[in-house]
Amino acid sequence: MDISELSSKVVAALKEKGLHCTFAESLTGGLIAATLVNTSGASEVFEGSLVSYCDKVKHEKLGVDEEVLATKSAVSFECATQMASGALSKFGADVAISATGYAGPGGGTKQDPAGTFYLGYCDKNGNGSNRYHIDGTRSEVRDYAVKMALTLLLERVNLL
Repeated sequence: MDISELSSKVVAALKEKGLHCTFAESLTGGLIAATLVNTSGASEVFEGSLVSYCDKVKHEKLGVDEEVLATKSAVSFECATQMASGALSKFGADVAISATGYAGPGGGTKQDPAGTFYLGYCDKNGNGSNRYHIDGTRSEVRDYAVKMALTLLLERVNLL
């Protein structure tokens, strides 16, 4: 399924359930939100988003714990989960998705090399995050993260 078809399915599912979404983006720099708003009807289901590229913004605007940033890093299960929780609270949406990771070609760690990213989620059923990895260019990693974020959003909406 291509990205515009996936985005249309997300918007339709949110509309059908009367739900609203939000995003907290680091790795994707606003691409998830931009992809969603390319879909007709997105204004009925999208509350807004926050691009939190630096740790200071993650902490001050989304409430990510400084200890998590210092000990686990901004690219971690814990950070992604807290980013999504912060976005849900800040925007008053029904479901939030976050994205943080290493797009490459540089950066990364032995445990989380370039191409690794985490997507967090938060909704009334709970919160958490998933780890993903893809080998590719910076653009390919970010595009894949957008696709996986919209897929995760659709999965969460279907559970609500």
